[in-house]
Amino acid sequence: MTTLQAAPARATYREVFAVGQFRVLFTGYTLFLGGETVKMLALSVTVYAGTGSSLLAALAYVAGFLPYALGGTLLLAYADRWPPRAVMAGYDLVRAAVAAVLAAGLLSPTAMLVLVFVTGVPGAVASAARGALLPELLDGDRYVLGRAVFSMAAGGTQVLGFAVGGMLIAALGPYGALWITVASCLLSAALLRLRLSGRPRRAPAAGYAVRETWRVNRELLRRPAIRSLLLAQWLPPALVVGAEGVLVPYAARIGEPGSAGLLFTAVALGMLTGDLVIGRLLRPRRRERLAGPLALLLGAPLLGFALSPGPVTAALLLAVSGFGVAYQLGLARRFLEAVPEASRGQAFGLALTGTMTLQGLFAAGGGALGEVAAPGLVVGAAGAASLLAVAGLWRVLAGGVARAPADGLPGRDGLAHAARVSPAEPAP
Repeated sequence: MTTLQAAPARATYREVFAVGQFRVLFTGYTLFLGGETVKMLALSVTVYAGTGSSLLAALAYVAGFLPYALGGTLLLAYADRWPPRAVMAGYDLVRAAVAAVLAAGLLSPTAMLVLVFVTGVPGAVASAARGALLPELLDGDRYVLGRAVFSMAAGGTQVLGFAVGGMLIAALGPYGALWITVASCLLSAALLRLRLSGRPRRAPAAGYAVRETWRVNRELLRRPAIRSLLLAQWLPPALVVGAEGVLVPYAARIGEPGSAGLLFTAVALGMLTGDLVIGRLLRPRRRERLAGPLALLLGAPLLGFALSPGPVTAALLLAVSGFGVAYQLGLARRFLEAVPEASRGQAFGLALTGTMTLQGLFAAGGGALGEVAAPGLVVGAAGAASLLAVAGLWRVLAGGVARAPADGLPGRDGLAHAARVSPAEPAP
């Protein structure tokens, strides 16, 4: 059985941004985040105005994320079969075309939802290609910090995206704001095509892509090392997301309905702070050793919601919970080393697909549970469930996972003698 390599020397964010190709990839990603935020807000407003249905408006907001589950189970093989630059730039052009059709105002609300859903399916492939390209641009601890930068960008978009998107919609109207998305997509596509270096595909085409996607996904999940690492990155945060499904009802329940925005912002600020502090101040080995304790922070603060705290205390509890997401920085390098290079794109895509699918399911489950139980109890139950998941995964969080062979998938490494890993997303 192969062993995990020693942790690399600590890097700095300055070193990460000194890599020109990383700056190109990161700029493209921020354009992607901004455009998608505006599109989803504008689509939600448009659908609600046209139907008066809160359910359809909510579906409009998540329509761009739901297809990841489908794309992740059918098309991920293309993340390794096609050159990453072509995949990312090509999908930006698809997004630009979709946003232009939406901005034209020619479709019914139902047709708009169908269009966004269908064209969102390849998004899993583009995200997988982006995630697999990152370790080709950054090595050692720079890769871990690079992931942290992408996570902070995602968190910052949550903090600022609603406000900026709302102002654009107020100033330009939902259809006018959609042209901002068209521009961001075209700019991202041009940037990636002209400034990002071309790289060859990782794996040759072998049979039907759907069949290959299923085969490689099965092989990845059959390996105890990789399966454990995937569960470690999926379950603890996904269970906590179940609490977010009832934050709006919770704010109303404590008599402060206007504080819902504060609660959501606290989560995002906690995540951003955790990535910044843990990534900058701790050495790689220390980060990896603290993965387990940091994962406990996800659920432990949420137990306090059983006491129905006021908005300020609730926001502090949520911020601490968000800080705990930084446990994934201690897992990033080890996940990278656990997967075979030829299937790296699909492995990252599988991780992202599981993350988004489970978070969506648990958020919906939290909302459903809120129909029969007090919101504070639902938040506390989500925290308790996350703690149970961490306890069940403690061996991989605080123990070890063997490194996978670089030349292929066969083999069944045990967990007894090595380390552990993880990511988060839409950040790669």
